[in-house]
Amino acid sequence: MKNIVVLISGNGSNLQAVIDACRQNKIDGRICAVFSNKADAYGLLRAKQADIPAHVISPKNYADRQAYDEALKHTIDQYQPDLVVLAGYMRILTSDFVQHYLGRLLNIHPSLLPKYPGLHTHRKAMENCDTEHGTSVHFVTEELDGGPVILQAKVPIFADDQEEDVIKRVQTQEHNIYPLVINWFVEGRLSMINGKAYLDGNSLPPQGYAVE
Repeated sequence: MKNIVVLISGNGSNLQAVIDACRQNKIDGRICAVFSNKADAYGLLRAKQADIPAHVISPKNYADRQAYDEALKHTIDQYQPDLVVLAGYMRILTSDFVQHYLGRLLNIHPSLLPKYPGLHTHRKAMENCDTEHGTSVHFVTEELDGGPVILQAKVPIFADDQEEDVIKRVQTQEHNIYPLVINWFVEGRLSMINGKAYLDGNSLPPQGYAVE
């Protein structure tokens, strides 16, 4: 069974979706540890309730991002992870950290990449009068939210929507597709080769896996 480490910064709703999927045998793996950069992250409680080791590593204790990521990497590696999953982890990773886990580091981002990397994606989509929005699971590379996309899910934006409506709609899709992609990886179906995502040996298009 594959070892999965999850990094969070906040509520941890995607963490919960992965915990539930593992319990339901929808992911052929186990979460062996959860890490947060914030002591008050609710996701830490989710981990503890699921009897998963939960760690807080505070950036305040380190001189810079490099020192922080070195400490984080050292502690993560004690769990011998096959996959590291970012689930609402709100720190920009250093190049050394990304390279250390390259090809086994996943992120979920609340936009239809390459649209709207970074923060406030829902607001940007609404301000630009987009009629659809969504979420993307991608491999992490040194380019912020720029790694190869594996799978996307689209949601509509309606004229009378508030930002919270769009957020909830996107999160529902996130909770569906992230466990699916994680299982693809742990089953050995998904890989990153020469900067491209491959599923079942086939190179995925820029927007990731698509099926009619």
